[in-house]
Amino acid sequence: MAPAAGPREDRQRWEDRQALTLDAARPQAVAKRHALGMRTARENIADLCDEGSFLEYGSLAVAAQRQRRSEEDLVANTPADGMVTGIGSVNGGLFGAETSRTVVMAYDATVLAGTQGMRNHQKTDRLLGIALAQRLPVVLFAEGGGGRPGDTDMPIVAGLHVGTFAAYARLSGQVPVVGIAAGRCFAGNAALLGCSDVIIATRGSNIGLGGPAMVEGGGLGVFKPEEIGPSRVQTANGVIDVLVDDEAQAVAAARHYLSFFQGRLTNWTAPDAEALRDVVPENRLRVYDSQAAMVGVADVGSLLVLRGGFGQGVHTALARIEGRPVGIMANNPQHLGGAVDADAADKAARFMQLCNAHGLPIVSLVDTPGFMVGPDAEARAQVRHVSRLFVTAAALRVPVFSVVLRKGYGLGAMGMTAGGFHSPVFTVAWPTGEFGAMGLEGAVRLGFRKELEALPDGPKRQALFDQLLAQQVANGAAVQMATTLEIDAVIDPAQTRTWLGQGLAGAQIQKAGPQGRFVDPW
Repeated sequence: MAPAAGPREDRQRWEDRQALTLDAARPQAVAKRHALGMRTARENIADLCDEGSFLEYGSLAVAAQRQRRSEEDLVANTPADGMVTGIGSVNGGLFGAETSRTVVMAYDATVLAGTQGMRNHQKTDRLLGIALAQRLPVVLFAEGGGGRPGDTDMPIVAGLHVGTFAAYARLSGQVPVVGIAAGRCFAGNAALLGCSDVIIATRGSNIGLGGPAMVEGGGLGVFKPEEIGPSRVQTANGVIDVLVDDEAQAVAAARHYLSFFQGRLTNWTAPDAEALRDVVPENRLRVYDSQAAMVGVADVGSLLVLRGGFGQGVHTALARIEGRPVGIMANNPQHLGGAVDADAADKAARFMQLCNAHGLPIVSLVDTPGFMVGPDAEARAQVRHVSRLFVTAAALRVPVFSVVLRKGYGLGAMGMTAGGFHSPVFTVAWPTGEFGAMGLEGAVRLGFRKELEALPDGPKRQALFDQLLAQQVANGAAVQMATTLEIDAVIDPAQTRTWLGQGLAGAQIQKAGPQGRFVDPW
C-alpha cells in the first residue's frame, strides 16, 4: 500500500493541539512578558536544559474550569494549566547523562498569573514522586500568586489536602532542590520556594507568604506587590541565597549550583598559590578580606557564594579544589572582628547541613576572636543559636578540613572546627595563626588586672600591658601550638591547596541512610 500523501489525520490532530501549548501560539502574552524585561517559563527551561533534552510531562493539561469556560477558551488561555513540568539534562556536556538528569518545574506567569491550580498540583506531585524515587535534582521556577480560587471542576472546599507541599519538602536532604524567583512570588508559590535548599532570586523579585490580596484580606493594610518582600529585604534577612540581576543569570547560577552535586571535573585551573601569602597582613590588628583566602584555595571560577547578604560574620560558598566539589566557610574579620554572632552561627550551621546532606567535604578557614558576647548578643538567644554549630558538627558524615588563618580563640574557634581542633581530618595554621582560650587582649586585662591597676593610668600601665600582651602572643603563636600537638602543623600559605588536595583525595564520606536527613530551611 502506498504511503499517504500527507500526515495521518490522528497525528495531525495531535500536532495541532500540541502546538497550542507552545509560546508561539500566544504571541500577545509573550510580548507582554518580554515588555517587562522577563522571559517565559519555556524560555527559562530551554536555557537551563541541554538542547533537545527536555521531556515534558502533562503538556496537554488545562485549568480545571470546564464548568465556567469553554474548551476552546481553556486550550487557548490556560496551556499546561500554567505550569510546565518535565525532565531534562543539565550540564550533561560536563558530567554525562547519568548525573545530569533533572526534574524541572516552572510556573507560567502568563497563565492565570502563575497560580497553583488543581491540575498543575497533580502535575507537580507526579514529578516530585519521580524525583524522589529516581533521586533526581529538582529546579523550581516559582514565580506566581499562590492558590487559585477559580477552579470549579473538583468538589473541594479549601484544597488543604493536596500533597504538593509535603512532597516537595520530603525531597530535602535527599536530592538537591533549587528554587528560582523572578517577579512576584507569593503564598503557596513562596511556600514551595522556602523549602528549597537554595533560593536564587532576581533583584526585581518580591517574595512573601502573603501577597497584597491576602494582606488586605487580613485587615493589615493595602500594599503594592513591590512593597512586600523586595529582594533587598529578603537578601539581608537570609531568605535569598544568591541574588542576580535577571533570569538569565538565575539560570546560570542554577547550572553552577547543580554542578557541585554532579561529580568531579577533570579540567580545572589553579589560582596563584603564592598570593595566599599576602592575604593576612603582618600587622595583627589590621582587618582584611577573608574571601581572598576562599578565592585563593578554590579552582579558578568555581566559587559560588551563598547567603552573601546575611550573617556577615561568616562567609559560605560552594567551590572546587582540584576539580572536587567542596563547601568552604570562613570567618569575616571585617564584621565584628570575625566574632561569631547568632546570624553567623545560623548561617554556618545550615551550610554544614547542606554539605552533609549531599556529601560535600567542608573546608573551614578560621579567624575568630570567639563568639560575640555582651547583653545585646545574649538577648538574641545566642546560647541556642551558636550551639547549633556544635550539634550540627557532631552529626556530620562528611570530612572537615580546618585552616587557621590568624585568630583561633575560644569556643568560637572550636565551633568553626567541627567542635574542636582534633575533630577535623586536619587542623593546620598559617604562620600568622595565634591561639588562646579567649582573646589575648582580654586575657591580659582579666588575668593581670591587679598588676595593671597597681600602676597609674598612662604610659607605664600601657607599657606593662604591651609587654604582657607580647608574651601572650608569643605563647599562643602557631609554632607554639604545634609543639603541643594542639594543631597538626604550621604550613606555608602557598601550600594550603596542596594540603587540601591531598586530604580530599583520601577523604571518606560515611554511609548514611536517607531517612531523617534534611536541610533546615533556615
